Amino acid sequence: MRLVFAGTPEVALPSLWALLDSQHEVVAVVTRPDAPAGRGRALTPSPVAAVAAERGIEILRPERPSDPEFLERLRELAPDCCPVVAYGALVPRAALGIPRHGWVNLHFSLLPAWRGAAPVQHAIWHGDDVTGATTFLLEEGLDTGPVLGTVAETIGPRDTSGDLLARLSGSGAQLLVATMDALEAGVMAAVRQPHDGASLAPKITVDDARVDWSQPAVRVDRQVRACTPAPGAWTTFRGERLKLGPVLPVADAPALAAGALAVAKHEVLVGTASHPVRLGDVTPVGKKPMAAADWARGVRPADEVLGR
Repeated sequence: MRLVFAGTPEVALPSLWALLDSQHEVVAVVTRPDAPAGRGRALTPSPVAAVAAERGIEILRPERPSDPEFLERLRELAPDCCPVVAYGALVPRAALGIPRHGWVNLHFSLLPAWRGAAPVQHAIWHGDDVTGATTFLLEEGLDTGPVLGTVAETIGPRDTSGDLLARLSGSGAQLLVATMDALEAGVMAAVRQPHDGASLAPKITVDDARVDWSQPAVRVDRQVRACTPAPGAWTTFRGERLKLGPVLPVADAPALAAGALAVAKHEVLVGTASHPVRLGDVTPVGKKPMAAADWARGVRPADEVLGR
């Protein structure tokens, strides 16, 4: 089939590479416009645009997918299908009807669970044991279109959102290719999503990622892993932000007040509403990540509490 691939960040690359290696023809990519990046804030192409440029594939960067010039070019390309992975903009009705097989989105949850921008983060934060990836036909609702295929993935007890998304981007890429193959062969049937079990996964903000030490250790652990690597879990120490890497609940440690620190030679414990957690790496403002024990040796906390 002739494909126009829509995607923007690095998580879309495994799918793009898989489609480029498949029997299908990627005739163009649609991606977000170049954006400022780095210290100099120079305009930089998206990861998807960079790969397309290397492969000599046409790149479409509409400010809005409803732009008439973009819609006209899409009609001229006459794609059979538009696979989508983390494009980052809503596709309007005028564009949805152009490819004969529609726009097929790869979403990193088992729909209807976790519709929205941050499905992997919410699955970890809420303690799900299993998640997965889904291919479905885009429609105007938020991730509500009929399902074409799924693949399941177990969530490990120490998985961060980065770990889990890396695995899902790989297995999801294979699912997306298999979906394209089945659509071309005419053996793919779309199934309407059930209403039961639907949940929403809105974007997690920096404010959301601030750790609440009055929560039990299991919830603190999930929150930090869900926010790793982005937007990055954090707390405050002496009035300044302290970024946190994954923590580890320590069930057999003596109880501490919420946010209270217990510093030993090789570890730093922090109190929660249940048992303490052991800090991993921390990142003070303006510094590189370091082991919590090394950080504590430098700042020498004395009866101080995180989060104040």
